[in-house]
Amino acid sequence: MMRLLIIKLGALGDFVQAFGAFSSIRAAFPTAHITLLTTAPFVALAQSCPWFDEIALDPRPSLKRPRGLLTLARLFRAQNVVFDLQTSSRSSRYHQFVTRGTQWSGIAPRCSMPHANPHRNDMHTLARLDDQLRAAHITPLPRQVPSWLTEQGPHIPKPYAVLVPGAAAHRPQKRWPVERFCDVAQRITQRGVLPVIVGTSAEKYLATSIQTACPHAVDLTGQTSLPELAGVLHRAHYVIGNDTGPLHLAAAMDTHIITLFSQDSDPRLAAPLTITPGRTHIISAADLATIHPDRLEALLPP
Repeated sequence: MMRLLIIKLGALGDFVQAFGAFSSIRAAFPTAHITLLTTAPFVALAQSCPWFDEIALDPRPSLKRPRGLLTLARLFRAQNVVFDLQTSSRSSRYHQFVTRGTQWSGIAPRCSMPHANPHRNDMHTLARLDDQLRAAHITPLPRQVPSWLTEQGPHIPKPYAVLVPGAAAHRPQKRWPVERFCDVAQRITQRGVLPVIVGTSAEKYLATSIQTACPHAVDLTGQTSLPELAGVLHRAHYVIGNDTGPLHLAAAMDTHIITLFSQDSDPRLAAPLTITPGRTHIISAADLATIHPDRLEALLPP
């Protein structure tokens, strides 16, 4: 049996945007034993997917952790084909573990199926992944809503909108001020839509601020796994949030989204894109604090 390894370590938005690539690789190798090499935060989501036969955790090996080096060496030496969809310096270093004759798709020096497009770093993530697959003679399949996730998580009985007020803690410039989310929560409540707040448990303080301003809001921060969050996002009327992983998950679930971008990231390269055209809205400003809620309200679906 052919053994195939896919490397995708994170972060959440990058992992979710690789769904189409995962599906395309599985379609190209329907009988192969496919292992995903990933990191702990994405194991539950990976286990819910239909594309993998096995999930392996990256031990982040080093000379101080030689056992991790041995673990990875054994894993890679057992593979016939490797698709490095992370294409980072870290994942490229793992090329040293493969045996002669193993095919490798990625950017590692002297790999057998290089993604050598000189413009790869100027491409949107979805386009770059498709281009890498074509370079490896794989036909990218059209994106589809992951049906196995649509019924996951708590079912909220009334029309609701999801608010994502958090973002990476080390990049505060990517966060719209929580006072703005408080304003939006009040506005959508007046439109007969229930605000539902999601995020990690570390972001519960943001939900508390929003609930203080809008007591009807529901706080789900820290209460959903990633598969459960996907279901909640899928059933939402729309999702509003910062440039962060859950917005990419909402886009994969093909829900109407409004994403806020500061000058800290480029939507041309990293915008969450829904499957159905017209459901993606991007609002960008050098400083997120300058974005008034009126701009968002004008984009809300009826």
